[in-house]
Amino acid sequence: MSKLPFELLLALRYLRPKRTFVSIITLISIVGVALGVAVLIIVISVMSGFDHDLREKILGFNAHLEVFHSRKPMQNYAQVASVIASNKNVRGVSPVVMGKVLVETQEETNKPTLVDAPILRGVDPQAEGSVSVLPQSMVEGKFDLSGHGVVVGSGFARNLGLHVGDRLSIYSPHDIEQMRKNHGKENEEAILPEDYEVRGIFDVGYYEFNNLFIITSLENAQDLYDLGDSVHELEVMLRDPYQATEVKRQLEQTLGDEFVVSTWMEQNSTILNALIVEKNVMFYLLFFIVLVAALCILSAQITFVVQKTREIGMLKALGATNLQISGVFLSQSAIIGVLGVLAGYGLGILALTYRNGFLHFMNYWTGFELFPASIYGFSELPAIIVARDVALICGSSFVICILGGVLPAIRAGRLKPVEALRYE
Repeated sequence: MSKLPFELLLALRYLRPKRTFVSIITLISIVGVALGVAVLIIVISVMSGFDHDLREKILGFNAHLEVFHSRKPMQNYAQVASVIASNKNVRGVSPVVMGKVLVETQEETNKPTLVDAPILRGVDPQAEGSVSVLPQSMVEGKFDLSGHGVVVGSGFARNLGLHVGDRLSIYSPHDIEQMRKNHGKENEEAILPEDYEVRGIFDVGYYEFNNLFIITSLENAQDLYDLGDSVHELEVMLRDPYQATEVKRQLEQTLGDEFVVSTWMEQNSTILNALIVEKNVMFYLLFFIVLVAALCILSAQITFVVQKTREIGMLKALGATNLQISGVFLSQSAIIGVLGVLAGYGLGILALTYRNGFLHFMNYWTGFELFPASIYGFSELPAIIVARDVALICGSSFVICILGGVLPAIRAGRLKPVEALRYE
C-alpha cells in the first residue's frame, strides 16, 4: 500500500496524460511556467553579470578614491599622499595628471596620417601597480614609460593602426593655446609637438577604457600640461572598495575644506544605478509570463472541477472532508508548479552555460553582431548565477502556481454530495 497521502495519489491519477482539452491546457501551463522561470533566471543572471563585471573593470582601471585641490593643481602632493597613506583602510596612493590631448600619427608610405583626441593619463610607473591593473594588462610590448614612451589601449591602437615601436605626435592644450596666441603675428613661431614612441598596448577588458586612454609617465604629462612639479589629483586604492564612502568622510575631515574627495561610486553612479533599475524592471515585467501561466492553471482547474463533479460527490458521500477534496486540486497545482519550475530551472542553467556559444552562432547565422562591444563594453556576454535570485524566482513562481489553483480547490471542497450527484 502506498505511503503517499490520499490527496496526492488522486491528484497524480487525475494528471495522467489523456487526449482531452484539459490535458492540453495543463501541458501549456507547465510549459508557460518553465519558460517564465527560464527567462527570468537568464535575464537576471545576465544583468547580475553585467553589474559585477562592470564594477570589476571600473575598479581595475580607476582608483577607488580621487583626491584633488578644489581650486588649482596640487603642488604639495607628496605631503598630501603621505597623510592619505596613513589611513589604515588605504592600500596605495599614486599621483596622476589627466586630460585631453591631440594625437597625430607619423606619416608613412601608403599610410595616411590619422588624428584623434584621447585622454592622456600621466602616472608614476612605480606606484601605478598599487592603484590599477594596468601594468598587468599589456597584450603587446611592455609597460615601459621611460623617456618619451607611451602605452595605448587596444581599441585606440586598432583605430589608428598603431603597433609597438610606432611614433606619435602629441599636442597638449598648452601647445594649442600657444599656437592660437601666435597666429598672425609677424614673428610667429611654429610650435612643434613632442614625439612619443608606442612601447606597449593594453587591454583592461572594458571597451571605453581601451578606446579613450593613452598612458605616459608623470614627468611627461607635467611637461605637456606645463604643471611644473604639480599634479591634477591623487588616486587612492582601498583595501575594501565598498568602504569608499566611509574613507571619504575620514579623509575630508583630515585634509580639510581645500581638498575634494570623490568615490568611484559617485563617478559611475549613472551607469551603476541604471543597471540596478533595469534589473528590477526586467524582473517585474518578465514575471508576468509566470502570471499568465498561473491563469492557465486557474482555467484548467476550473474546467477540471466541473468535469469531476460526479467523482467529488461520490468522495463526499464516502466520507471525504472539504479539506481533503480541496487538497486534491491544490496538489494538482503544486505538481504543475514543481514540474514547471524544475524544467525552467534546468533550461535556464543550460542556456546560461552555453550562452556565448549560442551568441557566436547567432552572430554568424544572422551576419551582424547581436552584442556589440562598442555599445555594451564587453566582448562576451557576462552572467552570474546568484543563488538568492534563483531561489526567489523559483519560490515565487511556485507560490503563484499554488495560488492559481486556490479558487477552484475551494469551490470543489464546498460542493455538497446531493448537489453533485443530483443529475447523475
